[in-house]
Amino acid sequence: MSGRGPHVVLIVSDDHGYADRGRLGSPDAVTPALDRLAAEGVGCTDAYVTAPICSPSRAGLIAGRYQQRWGARWFDSSAFAPDGASLAERFAELGYATGYFGKVHYGQEGPGDRACPPHHGFAESYYGLAGRQMGRLNYLHHSRAAVGQYGPEASWRMAVQPMFDGDDEVELEGFLTAELGRRAREFVGRHADEPFFCMVAFNAVHNFCWQLPADELARRGLPTHADWDEGGDPYADWYDGAISPNLPHGRDYYAAQLELMDAEIGRLLDELDARGLADDTIVVYLTDNGGSTCNYGNNAPLFGTKYTLWEGGIRVPLLARWPGGGITGGHDRSGLVSSLDLYPTLLSAAGAEPGAYADSDGIDQGALLRGERGAGHDALHWDCGWQWAIRRGDWKLRHVDEDAPAVAGIRTVEHADPGAGTGLYHLGDDIGETTNLADRRPDLVAELTAAHQEWAAGLAR
Repeated sequence: MSGRGPHVVLIVSDDHGYADRGRLGSPDAVTPALDRLAAEGVGCTDAYVTAPICSPSRAGLIAGRYQQRWGARWFDSSAFAPDGASLAERFAELGYATGYFGKVHYGQEGPGDRACPPHHGFAESYYGLAGRQMGRLNYLHHSRAAVGQYGPEASWRMAVQPMFDGDDEVELEGFLTAELGRRAREFVGRHADEPFFCMVAFNAVHNFCWQLPADELARRGLPTHADWDEGGDPYADWYDGAISPNLPHGRDYYAAQLELMDAEIGRLLDELDARGLADDTIVVYLTDNGGSTCNYGNNAPLFGTKYTLWEGGIRVPLLARWPGGGITGGHDRSGLVSSLDLYPTLLSAAGAEPGAYADSDGIDQGALLRGERGAGHDALHWDCGWQWAIRRGDWKLRHVDEDAPAVAGIRTVEHADPGAGTGLYHLGDDIGETTNLADRRPDLVAELTAAHQEWAAGLAR
């Protein structure tokens, strides 16, 4: 690959719990591929996404900018960026082959929208539109027959609509995780002789994790659990019984989906090895938001979960490996890192001129990943409309409007507590956010509040 940029493989999972990796000592999270990636690459201990839910988080990642710039704060306002070039478009400008395989969820996109991969820079794509299906994709069924069988409401709640190959609807009756892995490997094989950008967006391990192949259920001794039937209990009542703590074998289903996703990641790493590409390929793994405890994810030692701005909702595993570029050795890197940084970091590594990522809110973290410097961002910000937070150094300030309708809904439906009021925490001493120091340090509360307000005002400029 002399004279050309490295290949790039970007893997994004869904709702992966912070503690759920074998290398971290989890007794039931079987993740040899992710453990290998961490051992051969580097891990970022203070890595964050820009939202505690998938759609605005993904919208910010692909654009490299805080999604609040175009009003994308929560499910009801999230959307693909209306302007600017996507990460894939920038890679295409560099002559890269581009491929996308997996879940699409930037907002309420429909077929042919700019949010669909073939319309923002991916020359090859296989994907499902989760925005049309309650934010999820079924693990087993994507066909017109399944839509008819499930019925009008259950088909979108259980997310069985056909997939897309480019702009064409295609059907899949089979295990989606395996299909995504297969297509990603085939893409690598087709483009092994040219630089490529391959983005794999697994729907694993988003609920509903009981949707496993019959042979996997049998092998693990797990019972079949039925999807929602609109002829039965109301969806809200059924859903309450299908999440923690009410779902029998819930953690077992989750661990199975995680293991099977990890196996596909391992096969993709093996494909790079077999073709002699590993040394010249940047591989990055992260998840789109914190683990969902209602889906039996474990975020220890962090407190909180998806939907919240506690650390468990926004701090994520982020692994990177590039042996030929000095990102190797199994080290952990400290320093504030954001998913926004993938935009400038990957493009810089690929040889893009700085102007290609000058409008990004991320920073090139190549030097940090190589261990040449220890500092990331000075501060990171979050704003969901009804809750906001800032982290600067080891200090984190978080505020929740306890009267917002979203708070009651999340507590009741998702069994998650976003907290209430203002909290100040020193994460260096208190990673679990157990001690609120706001009353002891009103000066720092005021200072960080002002800094966050200045950031918010600057988004419009």
